[in-house]
Amino acid sequence: MPLKHGARQVQQWDIFELVLEGPDIVNPFTEIYLKGRFTCNGRIIEQEGFYDGNGTYIIRIMPDIQGNWTYRIFSSSAQMDGITGSFTCIKPSGMNHGPVRVRDTYHFVYEDGTAFYPFGTTCYAWTHQGNELEEQTLTTLSASPFNKIRMCVFPKHYDYNNNEPEIYPFERNAGEGWDFERFNPEFFRHLELRLKNLMELGIEADLILFHPYDRWGFSVMGSEADERYLKYIVTRLSAFRNVWWSLANEYDLMNKSVKDWERYAEIIMQHDPYCHLRSIHNCIHFYDHTRPWITHCSIQRVDIYKTTELVNEWRERYRKPVIVDECAYEGNISHGWGNISDEELVRRFWEGMLRGGYVTHGETYLDPKEILWWSKGGRLHGSSPPRIAFLKKIIEEGPKKGLTYMPLEWDSVCGGIPNEYYIFYFGFFRPSFRIFHMPEGIQFKVDVIDTWDMTINELPGTYKGDFRVELPGKSYIAVRMRKVS
Repeated sequence: MPLKHGARQVQQWDIFELVLEGPDIVNPFTEIYLKGRFTCNGRIIEQEGFYDGNGTYIIRIMPDIQGNWTYRIFSSSAQMDGITGSFTCIKPSGMNHGPVRVRDTYHFVYEDGTAFYPFGTTCYAWTHQGNELEEQTLTTLSASPFNKIRMCVFPKHYDYNNNEPEIYPFERNAGEGWDFERFNPEFFRHLELRLKNLMELGIEADLILFHPYDRWGFSVMGSEADERYLKYIVTRLSAFRNVWWSLANEYDLMNKSVKDWERYAEIIMQHDPYCHLRSIHNCIHFYDHTRPWITHCSIQRVDIYKTTELVNEWRERYRKPVIVDECAYEGNISHGWGNISDEELVRRFWEGMLRGGYVTHGETYLDPKEILWWSKGGRLHGSSPPRIAFLKKIIEEGPKKGLTYMPLEWDSVCGGIPNEYYIFYFGFFRPSFRIFHMPEGIQFKVDVIDTWDMTINELPGTYKGDFRVELPGKSYIAVRMRKVS
């Protein structure tokens, strides 16, 4: 039978997969046309299939409405053409909230309406390190505050990244190079395993499709191979609800034109019927984040001193959510982007969040085995993650639609909702008291928050109008005000 496997029931936003037996031909990656048409109550998803090796072809979809779905297969192979069937899409359960979307211009939400606040981390090459280290990375992530991870499809060649991966994305050709017309299904099955592991932990995979740190030739395959790769990987992975597409990390270090990037973005959209989040990340020069295909700004700081301090300006310039995915990393390596203190990374998190954006973590402590979290994963050694977890809890307990920057004072940053909710953050300043001038006629509960020691001191009574709050005279203090109902 051509149909080897197809589930009868699947949760909304989970993966429905048809596994088909196809013909034995010279190159099944390029010579077979395969597409499925799936319908339910007026919803139509058309999704191409892909070759998975050993005579097996797969079509995957992410059913996004509940009910009875029917399908028909179209193929240039008579063996697979005309197959029909049905399955039932049922209510989601557990941590399945659907894919993440943009909400209210500057923030994020799961498809089911649950708020999503990106608290990400960075492990560029963690899926290329072998089972033992990869499992350790997953264990570390399971105990961390992080709900998004920046990770590369291709292996990485850079400082502290000199090891060879166990498997590669393409087959070898007759010489010493790669056959860019033949993918290695084992490589992509392994990547899918790790995406499923992340999904089970409730972690979004911000998947970097291209990057310049390369000694294998994957950054210079040529436009035909680039396009074939994009079509293949987006077709394979778009049914994963936790995937985001990062078109490139440090796109401006690669030998590709803006015209190339725009064409590649079109390919992603053509082969992703679910419109997963899309971005492109800079080194020195920002991409034009106003481009309609870009859903949010993925930014690396371009100033030594101003990093997350510019979030509110970027929000207004691009009118999209801002994630400072590289504000520099907690660590002690020689590079300036990888040796800021734990206190400074936490300060940048608070600064960026209160300016209405989001910030991503990374860690680069020297290790005798060259296992640095920012690339290989493993264990976390720094002291910023628990402080980031503390901030995450405060944000989750705050306004569900996220914070808006309010420029109320010259020497503090304030985020919240006017007349309802305020957090003032003093960063490295250390006042021993502050006189606030709040809207008349509104009563507030006031908390003094030590963002480093992770304590919250709820002050007795309520406050309104002009009032004085005593402070400990140390750095990294915040004051939270919540309107009394």
